[in-house]
Amino acid sequence: MSFEYPDNLKYMDSHEYVRLEGDVATVGISAFAIDQLGDIVFIELPEVGDELSQGETMGNIESVKAVEDIYAPINGTVLECNTAIADAPEQLAEDPYNNGWLLKIKVNGPTALDKAMSASDYQAKVEG
Repeated sequence: MSFEYPDNLKYMDSHEYVRLEGDVATVGISAFAIDQLGDIVFIELPEVGDELSQGETMGNIESVKAVEDIYAPINGTVLECNTAIADAPEQLAEDPYNNGWLLKIKVNGPTALDKAMSASDYQAKVEG
């Protein structure tokens, strides 16, 4: 099965994506990861104002199959949480890249997306 991987996003090994606009990063989970999880029943996100460190756990996503950690793809401060998705996590699969974002983060310092993959590199990794 082939999924959409928008070219304007950067992807992490742990399946988070980042859309960087100035110093604000919109973070979500890739369509591939959502498909692997199955039916999502709960999402735990950090609070607005929380400081995040790249690579550290910032929440988790629970499906009927498993509970997976969500990792901060970038250093920064949480500006906004997508409460609509937190309240109705089943909607995440419908539109992961637009309405299905999880957090908006004010990026601290350099963007530090050096370890992030392009859409084509991520697709090659997950669809192998």
